[in-house]
Amino acid sequence: MGKKILVAGLIFLLFGCAEAVRYTDYEIKDFPTNIQESIKKGEVLMGMTTSQVRYAWGPPSKSMSSYVEGKHREHWIYKAKAGIEKTHLFFEDGKLTFWTTE
Repeated sequence: MGKKILVAGLIFLLFGCAEAVRYTDYEIKDFPTNIQESIKKGEVLMGMTTSQVRYAWGPPSKSMSSYVEGKHREHWIYKAKAGIEKTHLFFEDGKLTFWTTE
């Protein structure tokens, strides 16, 4: 019984805590070099597209979309792992234009 628990614990440590792969090198190969590097580091830069942000951070916890004055606007919310802090990202016509953390 003790060995089974130990093995299960090791499997969890090895695979359960691993971050899911959000992209392949092939998927990001056509992006500019600085964008590729930011995605690999899990960083977000102003001007990134929604797909580039998704590659860097994964899907948002919540998203909203609207059209204002003929422009497509999106508001994405990411929650910190503990769920206490939130980061709000704002896109206009598919490009990141502003973000804030609360």
